[in-house]
Amino acid sequence: MAFLFILLISLLGVSVSSSSSHEEAIPISITSARRNLLNNGLGRTPQMGSGNLVPNATIFPSGMKTLADYVHSKGLKIGIYADAGTLTCDKRMPGSLGYEEHDANTFASWVRMGQENPATWAASIGNSWRTTGDIKDTWKSMTSRADENDVWASYAGPGGWNDPDMLEVGNGGMSTEEYRSHFSIWALAKAPLIIGCDIRSMDSDTFQLLSNKEVIAVNQDKLGVQGKKVNKNGDLEVWAGPLSGKRVAVVLWNRGESNATITADWKDIGLKPSTVVDARDLWKHSTTASIQDQLKAGVDAHACKMYILTPHN
Repeated sequence: MAFLFILLISLLGVSVSSSSSHEEAIPISITSARRNLLNNGLGRTPQMGSGNLVPNATIFPSGMKTLADYVHSKGLKIGIYADAGTLTCDKRMPGSLGYEEHDANTFASWVRMGQENPATWAASIGNSWRTTGDIKDTWKSMTSRADENDVWASYAGPGGWNDPDMLEVGNGGMSTEEYRSHFSIWALAKAPLIIGCDIRSMDSDTFQLLSNKEVIAVNQDKLGVQGKKVNKNGDLEVWAGPLSGKRVAVVLWNRGESNATITADWKDIGLKPSTVVDARDLWKHSTTASIQDQLKAGVDAHACKMYILTPHN
């Protein structure tokens, strides 16, 4: 299954600490996540001689082992972010340039740094790889990352997932409907669902989006096939992918500036023309029985509708 994460990222800057990490690890259960990522909590101290990364004593006074033990005690896992350059992305902490071997030994793992189309080779050494540049909390950035990630759909599968970067849901730069589209497409694409907002202050709309169990179930489906864009008519798009039990997940996505009707034909989403299905609306939590040949719905601007289609036969 694809990853579920909370990302303790530069949103909190250097204020991320062992104590705040403890506080944030607990609410992760809202989406049954199982991993945390730590960003920007390691420094390189010349006086250590070896040049190895060490925990920032101010940010993590108890050390990384204490923090890791705490997170593990909650049934979660923890990871550490590294960067191939001289600094991390927010230019606050050192990157690994010139210290690659030191850092690989510190992390006690086999590491390969590179940007040469990692989807084509990374499955042999890891179970997730970035397919895009860093996302920003804007409609333009989110949609472009969705498109860039879609190019590599055929390389993803059980044990190896394309990562179009973290979720911006709840950070305030997009509307609720735009965030709904963001979460729906990431879930359909089996992308790691890395929560990138401050979960201590998320509003009710954000909580409802991120805790939708039916949408998360699409992301975690055991078949593990990445959904992709299957039809495009201007700004109106159909994204779809197979699920276990011969079901199909479908997202009708309106990237335009006005309301429109979007139609998904069976031939585009992998169903035979005669197939009769029940359509489950994953956001309204309602079911329409016995649909045949196509799925059609009105969709607001910058919004989407997401379904699971279950064949009768």
